[in-house]
Amino acid sequence: MYQPLADELRPRKLSEVYGQEEILGEGKMLRRMIDSGKIPNLIFYGPSGTGKTTVANIIADATQRKLYKLNATTASTADIREIVSQLDTLMAPNGILLYLDEIQSFNKKQQQSLLEHIENGKITLIASTTENPYFYVFNAILSRSTVFEFKPLTKEAVRKAVDRAVAHMAQKLELTVTSEEGALDHISSSCGGDVRKALNAVEAIFNAARTGDTELCIRLEDAKAVTQRSAMRYDRGGDNQYDCLSALMKSMRGSDPDAAIHYLARFLEVGDLPSCCRRILCSASEDVGLAYPMAVPIVKACVDSALQLGMPEARLPLAEAVLFLATAPKSNSSYNAIAAAMKDIHAGKLGNIPRELQNVHADSAGQEREQGYLYPHDFPNHWVKQQYLPDVLKDARYYEYGDNKIEQAARKYWEEIKKPL
Repeated sequence: MYQPLADELRPRKLSEVYGQEEILGEGKMLRRMIDSGKIPNLIFYGPSGTGKTTVANIIADATQRKLYKLNATTASTADIREIVSQLDTLMAPNGILLYLDEIQSFNKKQQQSLLEHIENGKITLIASTTENPYFYVFNAILSRSTVFEFKPLTKEAVRKAVDRAVAHMAQKLELTVTSEEGALDHISSSCGGDVRKALNAVEAIFNAARTGDTELCIRLEDAKAVTQRSAMRYDRGGDNQYDCLSALMKSMRGSDPDAAIHYLARFLEVGDLPSCCRRILCSASEDVGLAYPMAVPIVKACVDSALQLGMPEARLPLAEAVLFLATAPKSNSSYNAIAAAMKDIHAGKLGNIPRELQNVHADSAGQEREQGYLYPHDFPNHWVKQQYLPDVLKDARYYEYGDNKIEQAARKYWEEIKKPL
C-alpha cells in the first residue's frame, strides 16, 4: 500500500520534530506538559505542514487513554455520540483522548456536544485548526482549552527535514545521490515553511528517477519544477487572505511603497484581483482622502484598466495605483468625519430638520409658506450664515481640517470668508 513520504517520515517523538522551539523547546510550556504526561484540553492553531498533527500523535502515544481521531470536515454529531458511548459502557475506564482535526469545520451545535465531557475530564480534547481559533472555535470550548500557535518553519528547520528525506529515499531506492548547489536550499525555502510541501517535492524528484538507475543528481532545475508556487499560503476567505488584505492596506496607509508592492504581488501571484482592487479603491478615500482628492478618479481608472486587461497585464496599472497611494500625502479627515456623524445617528441624535431646509410644502390645504431659506448664491462669496444641523446637534463638529496643503488652503479660504465683519 502506498504511503506518502511525509507520512512515512512523520516524527514519532519530540526529538525528531523540527522547529517550533517557541513552544516545544526545552523548558517551554507545551514541552513540559507533554513530559509530565498531564495533558489538558489543547487547541493547536497554525498553517498546514507545521507539526500540529504530528505533535498530537506524539501526545496520543504517550497517554494511557483510549485514542480516537476525527476530521471535522467529514465527521458528524453521530460520531461524537458514538465516542461518548464508550464512556457509558466502560470501554474506556481511563477516559478518552479525542484528536479532532480541522475543528473550524464543526458548527456551534457540534462543538457544544463535546462540552459536558471535556468539562468533567472524561474526554481530553486535542483540536487542530488552520484558522484563527478566536474567530472559528466556540467560546465555551476556548475557555476550557489552552491554545498553542504553530508557526511556519524556518528555512533551516525545513532543510533538516529535507536532508533526512533525501537520505531516507536514497537508502530505500538504493541510489547514490548528489545535488547541485542550491537545489535543496531552493526546496527548503520555496515551501513557505510547510514541511509536508518540501517532502512532497523531494518525493516527486525521486519518483521521477528512471528504473534501473544507481545514481541520482538532484538538479536545481528539477527543484524549481516541483516547487513552482508552493511558497504561497493563500486560502480564499480564510485568515491568510484577510491577513494579506490587512497588510496591503496598512502598508499603503503607512507610506511604505516597498511593502505595499510586495503584498500586491502576493495577490497577483494567486490571481485574486477583486480582493486587492477593493482594498486599493478604499485606501484612496480612507487614507489619502482630501489630502489629494484626485486620488479617487486616478485609482479608479487604474483599477478599471486592470480588470479590463486581466492578468498578466493587470499588474501594471495596479502597481501604479499602489505605489501612487503609498507615496501620496495622507488624510483621514473624511473617514473621521463620517464615523463621528454615524456615531451620533446610531445613538439616536437626529432631531427635526430645520424648517429652512425642508422642501417647500403646504402647511394647510391650498397654502404654501415662505420657509426662510437663505440662498447662498445671492450673497457675497456665495455664503451666508445659516443653521443647517438640527437643533439638538447645532453645535456638533464632525469635520476637522487635515494638516495637509490642500485642506489647510481650504481652511484659510473659509476662515477669511466667515470671519466677523
